[in-house]
Amino acid sequence: MKVLALLGSTRENGNSEYLANKIVEGTDHTLVKLADLNIKPIVDQRHADGGFMPVDDDYEELVHQMLTHDVFVFATPLYWYGMSGPMKDFFDRWSQYLRDERFNLKEELAKKKAYVVITGGSSAKVKGLPLVQQFQYIFDFVGMEFADYIIGSGVKPEEVKEDSFALAKAEQWNKIFSK
Repeated sequence: MKVLALLGSTRENGNSEYLANKIVEGTDHTLVKLADLNIKPIVDQRHADGGFMPVDDDYEELVHQMLTHDVFVFATPLYWYGMSGPMKDFFDRWSQYLRDERFNLKEELAKKKAYVVITGGSSAKVKGLPLVQQFQYIFDFVGMEFADYIIGSGVKPEEVKEDSFALAKAEQWNKIFSK
């Protein structure tokens, strides 16, 4: 089982990254920090003559990464009750690549499993639930199985280490991914 961990945080060594690393440790995985890539925001050309124009950035390489992995771990801090900017840009660009006939992306995504990691302050376990629902809608749209989610509590870097429930669930996922 090949795991693609997509990190949406813009902070080095933050809580989302900490949990994601615990989840994929010792597994066959690729870890991608979206903020380190050049991913341009979507220019919506769905209804333009000729459709979407090619974009000179790193996104197409991510599409290739998605095609070669079985499981996705989406890890994002809870920013203003939603996903981070880099994670949102990542998903917005699906509008372009779901229409790109070279990839059959929607059909390929339907073969994958998705796991979600959200981290935030002590209220994130409740206030992060609408974001869990947003992920569910995204995965439903492409037919991808939404296997599970973790909402970890932590604001300062690595504060999530104190969230025993989130750590136990991360360990459980790691065992699943190590098989």
